[in-house]
Amino acid sequence: MNKRLLILLLLAWSLGPLLWQVYTSFSTDAALVQPFSQISQRWTLIHYRNILTSNPPFWRYLLNSFIVGVSTTFLCLFLAIPASYALNRIPKKLAMTSRLALVGAALFPYVLLFLALLEIARDLNLGNNLLALSLPYAALSQPLAVLLLSSAFNNIPSELEDAAKLEGLSLWQRLRWVLLPLIAPATASTAILVFLFSWNEYPIALTWISESSKLTLPVAMARIAGSSVFSVPFGAYAAATVLGSIPLVLLVLIFQKPIVSGLTSGAVKG
Repeated sequence: MNKRLLILLLLAWSLGPLLWQVYTSFSTDAALVQPFSQISQRWTLIHYRNILTSNPPFWRYLLNSFIVGVSTTFLCLFLAIPASYALNRIPKKLAMTSRLALVGAALFPYVLLFLALLEIARDLNLGNNLLALSLPYAALSQPLAVLLLSSAFNNIPSELEDAAKLEGLSLWQRLRWVLLPLIAPATASTAILVFLFSWNEYPIALTWISESSKLTLPVAMARIAGSSVFSVPFGAYAAATVLGSIPLVLLVLIFQKPIVSGLTSGAVKG
């Protein structure tokens, strides 16, 4: 009984904010102001109607974030896979030093690089370019991606690659046909983490993108929340939050097994 109660409390703690956002998105303004009073109309779809009929349309922001997320993920993995492979083939002392440097880079608050990135974007004329956002996003995601993938490469027996060498396979053939299939779960979990970071990133997208039609979802939602000076549109903001969370929830549900398998690989040996 105690375990069930603990599980229920954990579920309430975890799902509480999400359920409250869903409730807010379907509530009228009067119901939000006076939640416990008797009012004639408590439920409405007006918030979703306003979001879906906005100009630019809300789906445009979802598409922009999806484009940025996919391009960032492919660029990050394209660089992180060879780097993580090399990290497991260099001398151990150098590899340990490199891993410590990667941990430091992963924990470094990237907001401190904000002004420098803004100057680079201005000098290279990268503003209002969705694909250009993938450059800083992929660079900021590299340390964590390399650490996760290097751990997966470390779990592959060296004898397996030696056997592939005896068969005459080149380095890229070994990566393509032998090693990459074995680290597919770790690659999937890393890809999801990189995609989530690029999907939710706000400060860089806020300064690099100024055109309304090219805004990513977090910036567009922030503009919805600040659209009125005298009141906060809680219902519209909650509706945008729910709609913006649906693609992420579906993505995690579809790739749930690879994510869990990739994150737990190497946790237990023997």
